[in-house]
Amino acid sequence: MNINFGKQSLKVIAAAICLSTFIVGCGGTKTTRVAADKEMALTDKWNDEDSRLVAEEMVDDMFSYPWLKRFNKKFPGKEPTITIQRIKNKSHEHIATDTFVNDIKRAVMRSGMAEFIVSGDERERIRDELRQQDMNASEETRMEMGEEMGANFALSGSINSFVDQLEGKRVTSYQIDMKLINLQTTREAWSGTKKIKKFMERSSFGL
Repeated sequence: MNINFGKQSLKVIAAAICLSTFIVGCGGTKTTRVAADKEMALTDKWNDEDSRLVAEEMVDDMFSYPWLKRFNKKFPGKEPTITIQRIKNKSHEHIATDTFVNDIKRAVMRSGMAEFIVSGDERERIRDELRQQDMNASEETRMEMGEEMGANFALSGSINSFVDQLEGKRVTSYQIDMKLINLQTTREAWSGTKKIKKFMERSSFGL
């Protein structure tokens, strides 16, 4: 009798454990839709909000330098044209530099103080399109080659990172360096640096 009761009790306990595991497993993952402009920083890694804020602040700093006033004085009524040469990722993690470049472009175009000139592969693709038009498009709709707008300035930069870690605590620092070069004179018209520090501490449960 006691043995049967013991077996029955074990079955009940086992069923309860399975049920608890099932409930935890079902309720352990939850997905919620949030606004795209809301920062959701789950780690100390570089994220989309870092990209946007750094781009906006560095572009504001770039336009505050004297080169813009000198250009406007020399070429009244003309906006300077800028091309991006390269943004290098020298950090310890993978960073989508294309996203950062796009944030820079949006910040510049939103300011209305300069225009962007496409560079690299994108420029070659446009030239191929013009060559195709030259052979296949009607004369009324054909775009002429040799009408490209040259860039006055070239923008380049790099993203570096430094990690300091001790006993479950970690400080990750990012340093973004950028410079603007006058393509005609090869002079450095602007140089900017932005630093970000992030602190992360692991709980006693390892979360």
